[in-house]
Amino acid sequence: MVQINFLITALAALVPLITGSIWYNPKIGFGNAWMKSTGLSEEELRKSNMAVIFTLVIVFAFMIALTLNTMVRHEFGLMSMMANHAKDADALQMYNDVTGKYGAEFHTFKHGAFHGFLIGLFVALPILGTNALFERKGFKYIAIHTGYWMLTLALMGGIICGFS
Repeated sequence: MVQINFLITALAALVPLITGSIWYNPKIGFGNAWMKSTGLSEEELRKSNMAVIFTLVIVFAFMIALTLNTMVRHEFGLMSMMANHAKDADALQMYNDVTGKYGAEFHTFKHGAFHGFLIGLFVALPILGTNALFERKGFKYIAIHTGYWMLTLALMGGIICGFS
């Protein structure tokens, strides 16, 4: 049966911190535009409890990375489809035959990045966009956050799929 590589998953969970430190950096990324779109100042941001924020970010990122395993690796879909037949010898043989022959066919960084990008586009964008509309945030706010998640999920998906 397909298994999650927890070392690779943990490595992928660091990606949001790395991309976020660049993407939201005022000197090299969209930090100034982000602060303007949220109405936050550098002074207000300095008052935050960064230990709590980074701890929760790592927990959330690991949760995302675990979920991405099931979205960027096709064996999980097949395993899910066969779940009700786990004790059926014929079904198990078919699962082993299919994964043995085709299981690693799409285990590439490119394939995982493609799926991660699509998840960013078709999951992150609608969620962030919906929240932003009700919060009365503008297009720039949506674009900054969605761009970050599309890049971040693409990198996470690429790492998970390419190295698992």
